[in-house]
Amino acid sequence: MSLGEADMSFARELLSDIPDLTTRRMFGGMGLYSEGVIFALMMSDGRLMLKAAKGPFADRMAALGGEEWTYTRKSGTQSAMPYWTLPDAYLDDPEEACALAREALDALR
Repeated sequence: MSLGEADMSFARELLSDIPDLTTRRMFGGMGLYSEGVIFALMMSDGRLMLKAAKGPFADRMAALGGEEWTYTRKSGTQSAMPYWTLPDAYLDDPEEACALAREALDALR
């Protein structure tokens, strides 16, 4: 499955207040960057995820109801990636979504 233009436009509009926002298609989805730093992904199924390595921001994302991206390796073991789903309440509120995205960027710096 590949991400459609409507989904990509939605993500760009939702996060339009992020400084120097750029995007790049990757793996059927899209990476979102601010000033060259990747801070979010939009998966091929339309899920928007913020980057949050282990620590306070990842804990905050979990407390907000975000789910960590996990996948099953060929060996059958589960692996986690440092990306968390943007909670549904943030998908309808660009101001709050951008505030959370800025927190993700601050944690990455």
